[in-house]
Amino acid sequence: MSKFHFRIDPTSNQLKFQQLIDAVTEAISKNLLKVGDILPSVNQLCKESELSRDTVFKAYAELKNRGTIESVPNKGYFVAKATTKVFLFLDTFKAYKEVLYGSFLENLPPNVTVDLHFHHYNINVFETILKESIGKYTNYIVMNFDHERVPEIINRIPKNKLLIIDWRIHANEANSAVYQDFGETLYTSFKSNIALISKYKRFIYLYPEFTYHPQESITYFNQFCQDHQIPGEVLKDSKKLDIQSGDLYLMVSDRMLARFLDQCDQKELTPGQEVGVISYNETPMKKYVKNGITVLSTDFELMGRKAAEFVTNSQPIHFCVPTKLTVRQSL
Repeated sequence: MSKFHFRIDPTSNQLKFQQLIDAVTEAISKNLLKVGDILPSVNQLCKESELSRDTVFKAYAELKNRGTIESVPNKGYFVAKATTKVFLFLDTFKAYKEVLYGSFLENLPPNVTVDLHFHHYNINVFETILKESIGKYTNYIVMNFDHERVPEIINRIPKNKLLIIDWRIHANEANSAVYQDFGETLYTSFKSNIALISKYKRFIYLYPEFTYHPQESITYFNQFCQDHQIPGEVLKDSKKLDIQSGDLYLMVSDRMLARFLDQCDQKELTPGQEVGVISYNETPMKKYVKNGITVLSTDFELMGRKAAEFVTNSQPIHFCVPTKLTVRQSL
């Protein structure tokens, strides 16, 4: 008799057939079902779980299509291959996160399924979703943020199953991490392009009140301006953005980048000529906007590949993804 037992969760927003698919996949990933194990028959599932035959057939058909299970005439349904279920926890979904996510999926083996969640820098959401996920996944890929309770929460995850990505905050040497540097690479990238930056009268870092970008970037920005005698300013009130000819702007928010470009049009100022702009985080469209927006960015595609390696190899990893300044017309 099958070791797999399924019960409908009446409080779930998921369709019943999807609940069954997820339950089978989870049981395989947790090694409760192994290759060759027989699954409950359609009739058995209909009787035990009060599902319709159509619902069970639809779920089993999808699992067969994925290659997860196979059917043998007059014998039933069997587990065809082992599967791995991964929990991916990002902060928010932006254009550059789509690059990361796409690269992660593309570099995973076909037997790996991914559940994607977002915490939006809300510690209660962060805790609730992680708490509900414990024990259900083979690996946990988590994007941390700066909150005092984050270490306590992520310590509930077995260290060999946890990978911290993007921001290494609240990670220690025992944690696997694929991350970017937000301080020193800013300084060195600007230093390597000092001739382009120095042609502007002022260098202004727009760090709006709604951003969660690491504040160490402010420290290194101020140090760069001081060391190279460049008039610099950190503007934290987004409402005070009033671009002036001769100024260079560092934008950490794409929302504010759009506002900057709107003001350029209104004031008839051309990026790269009367004003300059450097935007954080590469996206597929920035190379085409206004003949090209200069970006300071890590390689999110590489970050996704490295995260996939952690899942595939099940080996600890500590990798800092390079950050570079890509110079385009806006500088």
